[in-house]
Amino acid sequence: MLIRQLPNAITITNLIFGFLSISSSFVGHYQNAAIFILIGMMLDSMDGWLARKLNAETAFGKEMDSLADIITFGVAPSILIFGTTFASMGMIGMLITGMFPVFGAIRLARFNIDEETSVKRYFTGVPITAAGGIIALLTLFSFAVPDAALSAVYTLLCVLMVSRLKIPSLKGIPIPKYAILTTLLLISLLYVTRFNASIEYSNWIIFAIILYFVYMIIHFVLKKKRINTK
Repeated sequence: MLIRQLPNAITITNLIFGFLSISSSFVGHYQNAAIFILIGMMLDSMDGWLARKLNAETAFGKEMDSLADIITFGVAPSILIFGTTFASMGMIGMLITGMFPVFGAIRLARFNIDEETSVKRYFTGVPITAAGGIIALLTLFSFAVPDAALSAVYTLLCVLMVSRLKIPSLKGIPIPKYAILTTLLLISLLYVTRFNASIEYSNWIIFAIILYFVYMIIHFVLKKKRINTK
């Protein structure tokens, strides 16, 4: 019974990292806040897969995942980008950044009532996880990304989340290609965290990255074994 609750535990951990991101933004540690969102992305990609493997998918788990997502990938990125880009605009900046979790909630609600989602190889609109992760990643590399560009990307992501654009699902991407993309992302994250003195919790981040690589290896091995037995 405890093992079947593991996906929910991962979802709750994702929610905790969303709270850590929000707390970090409040005290001005914006790069820490961005990193916590990216760790939340790793966890979010694990809970659903694990639930399917353990045959532990439940309506409670699905709702819990959505609630965690709106915090970690909706509220946390909006507070992050307000602090880094829109704070000087006062109330107008608050209203602008407040649109991100609103559009994200619409995106999640539409996803939850789409009964065919599990069999499709595409998403309708950009997933909130990807949108929040992009905001976090751009914040990490803010030294190379102008505020105007970040504002433009933010606005575009808000629109794309509620759009009818067909976005290919990672389920349709072979694991080796996905692993390469993930590896490049994590190497970039590792480089920034190790060589930027303003970023705390670097040991936590390294531990999280190692765990994610273990997850990717297990995922790849199990999928290859399943293909070979067909």
